Amino acid sequence: MIVRIMGEGQLDLSDADLDLLNQFDRTLEEAIESGSEETFRKALHDLLERVRQDGKPLPPESLEPSEFILPPADASMDEVRDMLGDEGLIPDLT
Repeated sequence: MIVRIMGEGQLDLSDADLDLLNQFDRTLEEAIESGSEETFRKALHDLLERVRQDGKPLPPESLEPSEFILPPADASMDEVRDMLGDEGLIPDLT
């Protein structure tokens, strides 16, 4: 699956990463609901870091369709809240 981090590029992750990423996504949603900036920053950092660690970067000239688009690391809580769908940033496809 292809994931884009806004402002950074695309990464290719295995479908096996989906469950783990959904856990990080739920933590991020809970952080937004709590209104705690500190908790939100950590949750966003942890989600993006996991994608960077597990994903294989695609070449910059590659224009693959992204299954998921994640906010940049410096996104505000309001910006991320606006990006959330009914199922978070990373819907459970199972």
